[in-house]
Amino acid sequence: MPQTDREPQREVILGDSKITLLGTAHVSRSSAEKVKQLLETGDYDAVAVELCPSRYNALINPDDLAKMDLLKVVREKRVMMVMANLALGAYQQRLADQFNISPGEEQREAIRLARESHRDLLLIDREISTTLKRVAGNLSWWKRFALFTGILGTILSKEEVSEEEIEHLKEGDILETTFAEFAEDRQDLYLPLIDERDRYMAARLMQEVTSKGHEDLLVVVGAGHMNGIANYLQNPTSAPDEQIRQLEQEPKPSRWPKLIPWIIVVLILSGFIIGFQRSPSLGWQLVVDWVLINGGLSALGALLAAAHPLTVFTAFFAAPLTSLNPTIGAGMVTAAAELFLRKPTVADFARLRNDTTSFRGWWKNRVSRTLLIFLFSTLGSAIGTYVAGFRIFERLVD
Repeated sequence: MPQTDREPQREVILGDSKITLLGTAHVSRSSAEKVKQLLETGDYDAVAVELCPSRYNALINPDDLAKMDLLKVVREKRVMMVMANLALGAYQQRLADQFNISPGEEQREAIRLARESHRDLLLIDREISTTLKRVAGNLSWWKRFALFTGILGTILSKEEVSEEEIEHLKEGDILETTFAEFAEDRQDLYLPLIDERDRYMAARLMQEVTSKGHEDLLVVVGAGHMNGIANYLQNPTSAPDEQIRQLEQEPKPSRWPKLIPWIIVVLILSGFIIGFQRSPSLGWQLVVDWVLINGGLSALGALLAAAHPLTVFTAFFAAPLTSLNPTIGAGMVTAAAELFLRKPTVADFARLRNDTTSFRGWWKNRVSRTLLIFLFSTLGSAIGTYVAGFRIFERLVD
């Protein structure tokens, strides 16, 4: 029988309500057993779990990936978010393989027992998409790039989870462990991943207790969140509704990232005009340089992602044009072409979660391969824009 006395607990009294915080580890069977033990006592009239609606749905409906509209994902520019979620899923699958346990088993147990006993089930965590955007907003652009490439790097790794990672997982927060693994300075991630979520979950608990009057509430959270939530419950920094509104705000995008592509377009077009004014042959040479470099690198990216030959040709001809129109990216065109030429099957969606745990699987599965084509052709075109731009400048100053 697994030991269930190792999971820390704290009790907080709010008015007439008692909130029991159970600190768990997402890779521990004893945590799941402790949840079962507590709920079977019948002492609690509601259960709260460290999940947002999206993560809850992914936990209880893993097959919903098969319903994903990939073209819509591309159009709405959510490819990076989907790839990050798949990388997170791949990391969790590695844990499942290493520990022979499905991460989040204690949450599944809490959900199952809450349903069976008709208790209220409360989802108290902040939406993962908001958390990820606030993580990105808390990092400089080069740290964002390092973080994203690091996350993608986990899909290529076949190494087992290290002892250091296991210790973090014992503290219970799989999001913090996954993303902090790739960050040089974990303080950059602590605020949006841990402290803000502690404040958010405390505010959600105060909301629920105030509105529904739960007398005995069991809260199942990662052990790393338990003390933070308890402290914010006892010492709130503001009213719950105001706290939640503040923590759900997404970072306002800087103006420069939006202006830079248009500035580059103006500079490139100005280079063409100057070239043709000097001589038609120079002007056409600049155009040829632009097409060959920009289109060539985008096509190379599509080729590296194992795109259909026609998709590779599409990248070559589309990239030089889309780079002069920042509202349309080369990746949007190449992904749409790939979907038209090699539409993913139901089986591809069904296998997506397992296929993305291996290097070959990302290229084998038509869904993940389309995402890679979007990413690689976009990066190729972006690099090509700067390389071709410098080439044009060199020809003009010669």
